Amino acid sequence: MTLLARLASDVQLMFRRPPRQQYAALCYRLKKKSNEVEVLLMTSRDTGRWVIPKGWPMDRRHSHEVAAQEAFEEAGVRGIVEKQTIGAYHYPKVLKNGLKVNCKVQVYALEVSDIAKNFKEKGERKLEWVSCDEAVKRVREPELRNLFLLFKRRMAEELSTEPRKQIPAE
Repeated sequence: MTLLARLASDVQLMFRRPPRQQYAALCYRLKKKSNEVEVLLMTSRDTGRWVIPKGWPMDRRHSHEVAAQEAFEEAGVRGIVEKQTIGAYHYPKVLKNGLKVNCKVQVYALEVSDIAKNFKEKGERKLEWVSCDEAVKRVREPELRNLFLLFKRRMAEELSTEPRKQIPAE
């Protein structure tokens, strides 16, 4: 490698920014009769792609609390959010000023117990309850697809070993 190429590579590394941090909720419920797991997908406001509720860090809030807050503001769902992340994924976000930044999203499982009739972003997104397999088909981010598959496997194991309370599906 020439000295000039090496310097250019070093300069590029110096200006590369770490990914911006976001927190998300993988919202789920169990179908009442079949005990099948359903996950909540929604469309993004800008591109219309299928996503899960997520947002930026908030002052004086733990990451799992931010995930739960975003789930309520964006999708109107409340429930029990786990304090441990189930994983993370990365995606490129275009900010309002047009700047493109890489984001790392830590994901927390949220078992939905209540769906609000009114919430902050009602009408701004399309919401759908789908199977984990359907979620894998709809989302674009490969790492998020993998999280849905891991979550499906985890839930299958949990449901086969212990009875759980059922959350009514609408």
